[in-house]
Order: sequence, then structure tokens, then C-alpha cells
Amino acid sequence: MVEQATQANLIFLTGDLGFMALEPLRSALGQRFVNAGVAEQNMIGVAAGMARDGMRPWAYSIAPFIYARPFEQIRNDVCLHGLPVVMVGNGGGYGYGVMGATHHALEDYGTLLTLQSLRAFVPAFDGDIRPTVAKLAEIRQPAYLRLGLDEAPAGFVPPDYGPWRRLIRGSDATVVVCGPIAGGLIAAVRELPVAARPNVWLVSELPIDQFPPDFLDDVRESPHVVVVEEHVAVGGVGAQVARQLLLQGVLPKRFSHRCAAGYPSGRYGSQRFHRKECGLDVQGILASLVAPAGKE
Repeated sequence: MVEQATQANLIFLTGDLGFMALEPLRSALGQRFVNAGVAEQNMIGVAAGMARDGMRPWAYSIAPFIYARPFEQIRNDVCLHGLPVVMVGNGGGYGYGVMGATHHALEDYGTLLTLQSLRAFVPAFDGDIRPTVAKLAEIRQPAYLRLGLDEAPAGFVPPDYGPWRRLIRGSDATVVVCGPIAGGLIAAVRELPVAARPNVWLVSELPIDQFPPDFLDDVRESPHVVVVEEHVAVGGVGAQVARQLLLQGVLPKRFSHRCAAGYPSGRYGSQRFHRKECGLDVQGILASLVAPAGKE
């Protein structure tokens, strides 16, 4: 982002967040860095006006504050006009842990993708940020960028960025994963015997409107397709994968969906705590690959 800051029409707005992180960007942008204050609805409205005037605004906050508070402005001011505003949400899913449900973003991209012309980007690794930002700098439509911490194991080098990537080639189930949660899964899957190792695919751009041919080949041959995401079921990657498979007439032998279940115990804790409650920890995901049908 700092390297892209030389673009004369780039404007960055923050909802009074990003301290000890955005200072280099502020230095690079000067007056084109705007602290909009704790006023997210106004920030999105201002960003829409800037975009209509030919600027390229990026609006930043933590994930629930960038999509939930200003949803009406995103819908009416940005998406109904197809304006190229990039909304950056940090800490997707349970990323803000013990701060509780008000700070969690469990339905962010599913909610935003109901709006016309919007695309969502969910990088999984640190190395995804540069190509994602470059892509966002060029698109001419509303976009949402969901950020989280890279969880890849030490020494893992992911394939070059793309909307779809095969992370691990296996010979058993086929796993589709979205977001940084892929990192922990990679480490565990690499420890499995080759015969029990699933194909692991990563999707980073939404909505899903097509599949790589190799992915469809895996689905046809696989005994079990499992979708994993730190997002609720409705509107999520699982629903999109299932819909697109049906539209293309490709029926998996078995389909499971591991997703955010909210707060089963009624308690708040770390991101790891919430993932475990929902079966989104590594052990829960691996167990779902071999669980009897209906017992995932």
C-alpha cells in the first residue's frame, strides 16, 4: 500500500483506528491520509463522494465497523452507483477474540456480497497482500478486503497468488478453505500419511462464479468435499461452492461445511477458543474428514 501511495488520486480514510500500524502510510500520503473519526457511516459517504469525483478511496476500520455500522451507506452510496471504494476490514472472523461479539465479523463477506457489483478479497498469507493490493488498485467496482494474521507454518511457501490455488495435492478428501485459517491446516495435513492426505484448495476472491478445471476433477474423484471458513454458513463460501457445483452439474459424493457457529457456550474467549467451539480448530477439521455422514 505504501508503494502504491504515489498515485495522485489515492485517498486513505480511517475510522480513528490503525495506530502503531498506519503511520508509514500516513507519512507517505500526507494530506491524502484522512482520519474520519469514529463516524463510519460518514466515512463511507465521504469515500463515495470522493470516488464519484475520480479519486480512489480506501476506507479502513476493524472488520465489524467497516461493514456493519455503515451498511446502508455501502449499499446506497457505493454499490448502487458501482463506485470503486475499497473497504478494508481488519480482524475477520473471531480475530478480535476476547473483545466479544461486537468486535467479531462472522457474516461480513456474506452480507456484503448481497450487494450488487461488490467483490470480496480474503488473503491467507502475508505474501498475498502485495498482489491483492495491486489488483484492488486497478478494479473499477466496490470491493471489500478482509485481513487477518498469517498462520502458515514456518518454511511454507504458498503458490503464487490467484483466486484459487491448490495448496496440497492429496489422494483422499478435497478441502476448500478460505482465509488465514488455511495456515494451521497446512501444517497438520502435511503430517498425514500420503494415502490419507486431502487435496487442499484455497479460495481468496468472492463471489465464486467459476472453478479451476483441476478442482472439478478433484471433486469428481473425491469421496468427500469439505469447505472450511471462519464465517457463518449463510452467504459463506460453503453455500457458494455448493451452488456453483450444482449449476455446473457436478455432484460431490459427500459434502460437509465447517463454519462459524456463533457462541455455543455463550462465553467469549480467544480466537482459538471460538474456533475450537465451532470445530474450526485443526483437530475438528481433520476429524470431519473421516466422520460418518451426519456426524461432522
